[in-house]
Amino acid sequence: MPRANRRRRDDVPLALGRLGRGTTTTESYAGQRWAVRRVTGESSDRTYLCPGCEQGIPPGVPHVVAWPEEGVGGVGDRRHWHSSCWTARERRRPPGAYR
Repeated sequence: MPRANRRRRDDVPLALGRLGRGTTTTESYAGQRWAVRRVTGESSDRTYLCPGCEQGIPPGVPHVVAWPEEGVGGVGDRRHWHSSCWTARERRRPPGAYR
């Protein structure tokens, strides 16, 4: 059985400086208050999975990073959304989506 050499990222603190320049706003979603930052994607070096459409966000694409206003503390709290999916978040939820 192969060894798992990947670090678990649950305990990594949220690095707000990595989110790029911009203003963090507060918006509501699913009965919670969310901190929201729109990023240009310039510093993005990996593909993120959008919870709104369950499709990838390639590196370099502008998108939205959102995390619960309460309970911020780890990378696991952050969600990367396509800008259009975040705008339509209350109108369309894929089956099984909770955030």
